Amino acid sequence: MENANVRIQSASSAKQRHIKSGFWLVFIGAALWGVDPLFRIILLESFTSTQIVLLEHLVALLFAAPILWINRHELRGLKWQHVGALLFLSWGGSALATVLFTMGLAHGDLNAVLLLQKLQPIFAIVLARLLLKEMLPRGFGWLFVLALGGTYLLTFGFTIPIGHMGDFAQVGSLLALGAAALWGGSTVMGRLMVGKMKYETVTSLRFILAIPLLLFMTLNENAAWSLPAGALPVTLVIVNLLGQALLPGLLSLLMYYKGLSTTKASVATLAELSFPMVGVLINWIVYQQIVTWSQLLGFLLIWGVLFVISRQQQPSEAKNSVPMTS
Repeated sequence: MENANVRIQSASSAKQRHIKSGFWLVFIGAALWGVDPLFRIILLESFTSTQIVLLEHLVALLFAAPILWINRHELRGLKWQHVGALLFLSWGGSALATVLFTMGLAHGDLNAVLLLQKLQPIFAIVLARLLLKEMLPRGFGWLFVLALGGTYLLTFGFTIPIGHMGDFAQVGSLLALGAAALWGGSTVMGRLMVGKMKYETVTSLRFILAIPLLLFMTLNENAAWSLPAGALPVTLVIVNLLGQALLPGLLSLLMYYKGLSTTKASVATLAELSFPMVGVLINWIVYQQIVTWSQLLGFLLIWGVLFVISRQQQPSEAKNSVPMTS
């Protein structure tokens, strides 16, 4: 009996560590999205936003197709709800949301577009409650408010950006709101699918299924394809395209879905707030924009929330998931 208790405690401890590591995999995967502008700046000089997203997916296809072929047996027995979730992930989260956000930055007020992205957790939490029937961690409401406060400070500091409400009613803001809804919903749909198949398969399908839609959007856009003149500029475009597709693209999503397999969607959406923190660090290191006291406070607030959640998010679940056998 004593040996059985030891085995149960050991299994419970291992399960809890697995859950916490999953949380931080989501955190790191989302943080990689913050390096996106480093690659996208050069690409935007030669391509439209839709063309960039299509090229990223075509590069990722080279790696995603073999993975899907190896795991093709997982496609058997998929229900219509799973097909719908995959289409939402690929068409919504992978294709439309990225294009909408890029277009929002080009057509709207930057601060308004950024602030509206902080609504992603709200969409995710609502859908997680409705579709996945998730119970929230203790004190989640207050932690959620603190996390949003931290992202607000990172973006706006101690100022109030909504003195002119017209900025939030522009086309760019509406596009950004659509992107926030799609990305928030994708967190929930991803959590649904990683419970059905391997995270590598989900990641592969997200890229592959989005390509037909992106091809249609690119052809319908009817924009000219152009490359810069000279070997060095072309090389820079190719390097940035590969970096864009593999780092904030394929690698980040592999880590993200691996972590999401053991992390609640409502909790994962807070881990995704690592994105604005990385954005601030890049602005400081690469673009020489000094971090203000308000940004530092926002950074610490988000880190504090993430630490508390990672320490206490699901210890009881880890315990309850271990079979009580002798």
